Amino acid sequence: MKTALVTGATAGIGEACVRSLVQSGWRIIGTGRRGERLDALAVELGADRFHGAVFDIRDEAARDAALVTLPEGWEIDLLVNNAGLALGTAPAQKADLDQWKTMIDTNITALVSLTHKLLPALIERKGAIVNLSSVAATYPYTGGNVYGGTKAFVRQFSLGLRSDLAGTGVRVTSIEPGMVETEFTLVRTGGNQNAHDTLYGGANPMTAEDIAETVRWVADLPPHLNINTLELMPVSQSFAGFQISREG
Repeated sequence: MKTALVTGATAGIGEACVRSLVQSGWRIIGTGRRGERLDALAVELGADRFHGAVFDIRDEAARDAALVTLPEGWEIDLLVNNAGLALGTAPAQKADLDQWKTMIDTNITALVSLTHKLLPALIERKGAIVNLSSVAATYPYTGGNVYGGTKAFVRQFSLGLRSDLAGTGVRVTSIEPGMVETEFTLVRTGGNQNAHDTLYGGANPMTAEDIAETVRWVADLPPHLNINTLELMPVSQSFAGFQISREG
């Protein structure tokens, strides 16, 4: 049985990925800060199919301690770098620098650190890496500033990995969703339910399960096929228009 490590498994796309992959026959190591949610997944899915690893993805010491205590035989075949966040909606000139740094530490530094840690094992097992980027990597929008920059990094890092790993058998994919209704906007706005409802109301957005099924499809492809990048949007969403600032 193959094993996948899914970061940010306690909610949203990460949690949906866990369930989708388990249904497809995978065994999952799920990471996150909320131990009670990981425990609930272990009860739901069974300890033989799910192992929770409680740590903040930015804490390398805690991460390494969790990795050395994995169950025997749970060698990682697939890394799903899902953990990430957006903080704040202010334009750059009014943004909170600490929020910028948190996004960089989580979306970039933690992702590359974990990937670097697992690369030798993934190469040995001819595994796969799926990185969750965003359409914000390609299409800028007001207030997206550093969040969009971090996701552009993830996209380009994925392409760079793909280039460097040619010949190793390791597959690398950047999945770039548009509007998905999860806890994303609540986290971004500090729990503003009205902002969440305003954004998603009547929009028929994608769901976490939609993206998880896409991850599962990529993971289950034959080993000679690689999806380089995959961009998804709900039908209701399209590319942002150009802005025009007028005088007077």
